[in-house]
Amino acid sequence: MVDLARKKEMRFFPRVDFHSLFRYQLRGKPDFANAVSSDISCGGLRFTVDKFIPTFVPVMLEINVLNRVLRPIGRVAWSMPLAHSNRNQMGIEFVEFNMLEKNYLKDFVDMHLS
Repeated sequence: MVDLARKKEMRFFPRVDFHSLFRYQLRGKPDFANAVSSDISCGGLRFTVDKFIPTFVPVMLEINVLNRVLRPIGRVAWSMPLAHSNRNQMGIEFVEFNMLEKNYLKDFVDMHLS
């Protein structure tokens, strides 16, 4: 039996809990939508929404991190329906990110990991 408390995080980018309202826009759509994130890393963001968004769809993001708005471009890396609901949990992988904003996010994540 695997002891989950001792299981080492194998992700390239470690996640930190991050419950914050953010805005996203699917590429080609005129409007932004709002969602609340579950966690964040330097590589992406996880959240839950009321609709299905297929994988590989490009997404423009506006994420409030402390006193700064980060605007990476991502893509839906995975999407999973939640049991007994019509909600979907999904992961966005950051594919384009301003280097200054990315470094700011890295400092934020590192601060929460230590």
